[in-house]
Amino acid sequence: MSLRAAIHAASGVPRIFTAALKAGASPVDAAQVVSISAAATTVATRRGRGVPGRQNATRHFVWQALLTARHGVELARSVADAQEVGTPDRRDSQADRHNNDVGQRYGGEHAVDLAGLSIREAADRLAGVALEKWANGELAGVSR
Repeated sequence: MSLRAAIHAASGVPRIFTAALKAGASPVDAAQVVSISAAATTVATRRGRGVPGRQNATRHFVWQALLTARHGVELARSVADAQEVGTPDRRDSQADRHNNDVGQRYGGEHAVDLAGLSIREAADRLAGVALEKWANGELAGVSR
């Protein structure tokens, strides 16, 4: 990992929290945005590994679907855009943006279905959807 990539990764939580605040989220909602990000990372690590690109695609899909379902597409897009600023790998960023868009559409269409679930339950359900979308070629990945 390059120094630039390490700095980008290490600044993720403050960047996401700040982006949520700038998008109009309250501090409590911004903290939930960070919690959703952590849940997406956890479920993607557990369920998406094993195929190059699949874990990252799963993480972005779950993250953006759940953010959109809970906080709306405007906030989800703002946070996703802030996350991609300064990304050292343009190909990876392109795949991330595609997967974010797919997640945002899904989250908007299924917000009611996800509303009654805890963050963890919703993330787990969305990981299953992400894996189906990956298998169908709807999500993009970059081999590393």
